[in-house]
Amino acid sequence: MLASRKALWRDYKTRSRDAECNEGALIGSRAPVIKYRALPSVRYIQPGAIVVPGLTDSHAHILEYGATLQLPLEGTKTVNETVARVRNYILSNADIHSDKSKFVLGGGWDHTFWPSGAWPTAEDLELDPSPVFLFLKRLMEVLLFEMPLENQQELVKQPKLLEDDLLRRFDSAIQNAVKFGLTSIHDAGLDPASLKFFKQEARRRILPIRIYGMSYFDENGDYWGNTSQPLIATGDERLTARSVKIFADGALRTGGAALYEPYADNSITNGLMRIDKDVLFKYIPLFLRDGWQVNVHAIGDRANGLVVDAFEASLNGVNVTALRPRLEHAQLMTKADMHRVGKLGVIASVQPTHAISDMLFAEDRLGPERVKNLYAFRTLIESGARITLGSDAPVEDLNPLAGFYAAITRLTPDGDSPHGTDGWFPEQRLTREEALRGMTIDPAYASFTESILGSLEVGKRADFVVFSQDIMSIPVPEILSTKVLATAVDGKLVYVSISNLWFLTTLIEGDTFSCVSSVLRLKSRSIPVV
Repeated sequence: MLASRKALWRDYKTRSRDAECNEGALIGSRAPVIKYRALPSVRYIQPGAIVVPGLTDSHAHILEYGATLQLPLEGTKTVNETVARVRNYILSNADIHSDKSKFVLGGGWDHTFWPSGAWPTAEDLELDPSPVFLFLKRLMEVLLFEMPLENQQELVKQPKLLEDDLLRRFDSAIQNAVKFGLTSIHDAGLDPASLKFFKQEARRRILPIRIYGMSYFDENGDYWGNTSQPLIATGDERLTARSVKIFADGALRTGGAALYEPYADNSITNGLMRIDKDVLFKYIPLFLRDGWQVNVHAIGDRANGLVVDAFEASLNGVNVTALRPRLEHAQLMTKADMHRVGKLGVIASVQPTHAISDMLFAEDRLGPERVKNLYAFRTLIESGARITLGSDAPVEDLNPLAGFYAAITRLTPDGDSPHGTDGWFPEQRLTREEALRGMTIDPAYASFTESILGSLEVGKRADFVVFSQDIMSIPVPEILSTKVLATAVDGKLVYVSISNLWFLTTLIEGDTFSCVSSVLRLKSRSIPVV
């Protein structure tokens, strides 16, 4: 049920008690409590605002993103600036400064934006006896995709994470998620420890948002598809783990994406496959047979082609809508393979912000012809494929408006691209409706929840977002300045902008629409609803 006029709103959490209380609040957290008087209900939204279905990020890494928020290094312009942030973090945290055995964890830096373009050295980071471990902005590509898990662990001996560490990462990530209007995240690669943590949290409390987890597949381990049961949320539950995540190749930026032809800027290699194609042909049908959705990380055209081959062999004569296999990233594909994806009914899970990050080096890496098939979202759609949009946070910004903007413009936030102000390969842009669908109803389909999520319809769960501006009609340059005024899951606010409390009156009942038993019942369209 939506909060009544007599209900007290409490347990507001801000990222900083002093600095951010005027910006917004997360409701229902375990963090320091900031109490407010009873709030009335929302009956109307402010002029120009708009209500949209709750947004979904179809590909992110929740705990890894939360880890980078502990010491954010995004946007540092030199190694000295990066080191200075680390030093200030150590000096401002007495427990770390006094205990030299504690690790300093931070992330988001990208050396390619520094003047020298050089990697930081151990000497650069020897500013304190505490061990320092900094996640690269492209950590997922450099380590996770290029190096076996056991080798990663050998490379850096990190201390075992305690429950408080995981809770801190989780709460930091979710606080940002609801502030950005996200009501659901597809977590793209849960290791056993992460999955155990999420299950514990789901038993302990109702999760603030919906989590759709992909369990990590270790090709060197035992097959577990027939010994583990998919976890499918029912009723008011919010955790689902019914899919497996398989890694086919590496990353484009590091030269690890598997290509049919050598790299244009490194003719001695065409990338590498993380696993043998025989593994794909063996395990994809097994997981599908045992009731698991199969999601495969594939970047290069060769990797995507081999995965589509395996899907094609596995899906022969079966009901694809009951299985809904996914290509995670699907960055570079031949036109023939894009058509096969559409014909087979395979879902392409793509990240628009990757396109505007990679467009600065992509042609050098692939050459002028092959690059035309990179992030070819329009061609995928016209081939009949269904796409769903995500961020790959912490590799990119978690804010879905950044992805929305990138999808419809293919421009940097400053409005530029290697092809000018019309966008990088502007013929591949999505429409605003396609981009919004890619964050609402399409990810609902990709997670088997389109009957209860993804749109504002009678009988669906009441997940919705109030934006300060109508992103479907405002000028493009204004999209990134749009604010989230409120985020609701099951009809209950999980975030509200403190500066806009004046319009809150029991969340949206009476003249506009109401939620009964957490299910949306539309009454009229007296406010903009998309």
